[in-house]
Amino acid sequence: MLDGRVAAAQIKAELRQRVARLKEHGMTPGLGTILVGDDLPSHKYVDLKHRDCAEVGIASIRRDLPASASEAEVRGVIRELNEDPACTGYILQLPLPDGMAEASIIEDIDPAKDADGLHPMNLGRLALTANQPIGTPVGCTPAGILELLRRHGISLRGKRVAVVGQGVTAGRPLGLLLSRKEVGATVTLCRSTTENLHRILMESDVIVAAVGRAHLVGPEDVPEGAVLVDVGVTRTRDANGKWHTIGDIDPASWEKASWATPNPGGVGPMTRVMLLDNVVRMAERRLAA
Repeated sequence: MLDGRVAAAQIKAELRQRVARLKEHGMTPGLGTILVGDDLPSHKYVDLKHRDCAEVGIASIRRDLPASASEAEVRGVIRELNEDPACTGYILQLPLPDGMAEASIIEDIDPAKDADGLHPMNLGRLALTANQPIGTPVGCTPAGILELLRRHGISLRGKRVAVVGQGVTAGRPLGLLLSRKEVGATVTLCRSTTENLHRILMESDVIVAAVGRAHLVGPEDVPEGAVLVDVGVTRTRDANGKWHTIGDIDPASWEKASWATPNPGGVGPMTRVMLLDNVVRMAERRLAA
């Protein structure tokens, strides 16, 4: 199993050392979060991010707004964090309440403080630097996937990778990262409705499922020895009211895989820790400037 919790713990230990070195030079990295509304999973996720900050010595800057907040109020908080020197980088927790111009609001974020790597300028730079080092923030989920594979010695050079899901937080930026010269994978970016999806998956060395449809990928879709990366999440409540997390890949598929991520416990912890890594990298760049 590709245990994201173990890898994330290793990265946190490394981050503590990097943060300590930054503090020796008078710089304390600060992570800001903007949370709008009452979505319970979003609240839990933001809580976990700030707990992670405390573990490695990153300062927390939290801005919570009610569901009744106006778009102008959200943009006002973004301007505040853009101008706050204590905030090294920050995220706008998604999804926003219905009716808000999500894409337009993201454009208000200072690209240099875009800890999620979602600003159009940072996504554009990622697309334009396929053969050069990346000097801008990269999406936390795709970066976490590559780091998890790297730490288990899994090379993607020359491998056929099927990415199912074209979301801006996972599928699309992951396709860009996988096709970089330093990674060297051949990528097929699919949808759940792609014709002949089963055939594409059966011809792949690595399958990344990032749709959010429970057990979209079953054992019948997985070739022997494939690497399985389960990103998508579906939450269901049982008869006792307890919530359960179900991934996009049926665990019955693991028997055919060479490596697989559990869900939860695989990509999720890596996404959170790579957010911390982005903020620390931002602080290191600022110090070196």
